[in-house]
Amino acid sequence: MRTKDGGYVFLVGAGPGDPGLITVKGLEALRQAEVVVYDYLTNAELLKETRPDAEFIYVGKRGGQHTLSQEEINQLLVEKAQAGKTVARLKGGDPFVFGRGGEEAMALAEAGVPFEVIPAVTSAVAAPAYAGIPVTQRGLASSFAVVTGHEDPTKAELAIDWKYLARGVDTLIFLMGVGNLPEIVARLMEHGRPPETPAALVRWGTTPRQETVVGTLADIAEKVEAAGLRPPAVTVIGQVVNLREHLRWYDRKPLFGKRVLVTRSREQASVLSRRLRELGAEPVELPAIAFQPPEDYTPLDAAIRHIHQYDWIIFTSTNGVRAFMERLWTLGWDARSLARVKLAAIGPATAAALEQYHLRADYMPDQYVAEAVAAGIGDVSGQRILLPRTDIARPALAIALREAGAIVDEVTAYRTVLAEVVQESVPTGGLVSPTSEDVRQMLAENQIDVVTFTSSSTVRNLVALLGDAELLRGALIVCIGPITAGTAREVGLRVDVVAEEYTVDGLIEVLTRESGALDGVPS
Repeated sequence: MRTKDGGYVFLVGAGPGDPGLITVKGLEALRQAEVVVYDYLTNAELLKETRPDAEFIYVGKRGGQHTLSQEEINQLLVEKAQAGKTVARLKGGDPFVFGRGGEEAMALAEAGVPFEVIPAVTSAVAAPAYAGIPVTQRGLASSFAVVTGHEDPTKAELAIDWKYLARGVDTLIFLMGVGNLPEIVARLMEHGRPPETPAALVRWGTTPRQETVVGTLADIAEKVEAAGLRPPAVTVIGQVVNLREHLRWYDRKPLFGKRVLVTRSREQASVLSRRLRELGAEPVELPAIAFQPPEDYTPLDAAIRHIHQYDWIIFTSTNGVRAFMERLWTLGWDARSLARVKLAAIGPATAAALEQYHLRADYMPDQYVAEAVAAGIGDVSGQRILLPRTDIARPALAIALREAGAIVDEVTAYRTVLAEVVQESVPTGGLVSPTSEDVRQMLAENQIDVVTFTSSSTVRNLVALLGDAELLRGALIVCIGPITAGTAREVGLRVDVVAEEYTVDGLIEVLTRESGALDGVPS
């Protein structure tokens, strides 16, 4: 039941950091929200799931500095709902596990604002799991407790029963307790927990920035200090910590902890970014290119209206397929009009794009470069060939086909332009839309390990966005194909790796194979 003006509040748990750990229901609430009120520990990737017109309100705190007090946050939720808005209060972890969600729910209930609580995976369980530490284990630990680490163990009156915790629970999990760690371990040992009890701290759990320090109650505080470990971190104490060396999995992924700059267009970046996350990397998206319609549709429209006159249509990219087919549909035609035309596709991704329109490529070269098409397509003497491409396409294919005796019509199906980078980054634990200045600073501080280029235009445009190719010298440069690599060298870059298969899969494969080359690259 919404307010009379239609207002409603979802108290949504965002999970512990990995954006894939939000619940399906939480994601549905986020996608319908008109207002998103979020914290510092909310993964910025989740904000990409919101509707385009959603209002973002940041209420996070970091290092004890509060953007808004809890009372002000409560009032904000009430006001937005009473104004008829659907609000998603996006909270790191679970709303009711030290997330102060109960206080927000109470304020909404007292104001008569309808709300719904959507629980989430808590960092108390997820961070240890990603570090290879189960909180319970048959024969080893049959109980666990989640405890706030904020309470000062040295104060006169304690809300925590340290005597019971020290000896009555198998696994202890402290949230937000890095600052109080020396006092916490001292209290536990004082009340009977053996000094040799295994202990671990997991920082930024479930994210590529995850760090784990392992020790015992006797030395964990010293080890954490020596490692320079800072909040946010989860502390795990108990015999289950010893299982880490057998069960650790996340930080053994081939690209774990590496930051990879993705320069593809905003529409295409998600595919590469998803694959990188699967390998443990942290993708940083700075689209260097964007795609726009032709300034004049006349040549493309004329080619479509005379499509029956062509023997071949050669598609050199997925964008070319999409732009051509969308225009075909706009003009009132569909795939049936291509029944008598043979189709060629450069690369499996382009062939797959055709399949989305229920079209099958008649020819795909073994090498995914334009020149290989002319050499392998067969006798084209006297045949008419259509090339619907970007406005900055290389002329090599058209030249080779004409030299083979073909009649070639090159038409602009779309334009490749310098991307308009979002000029505002979002203040969370990660950047949802980093600006060129953000990336420039990261490169200058050696915080980017790998830079990926998927086309010559991504090379030229990234250098234009950054304004200085020298910034890229500290990162591993990976290119798809020799043409992209050649362009990178032309602008003065050192090319470290070239994917032999000119696809995203090929890029991922070579990155995985060459992961050892990243060992010397600072994370």
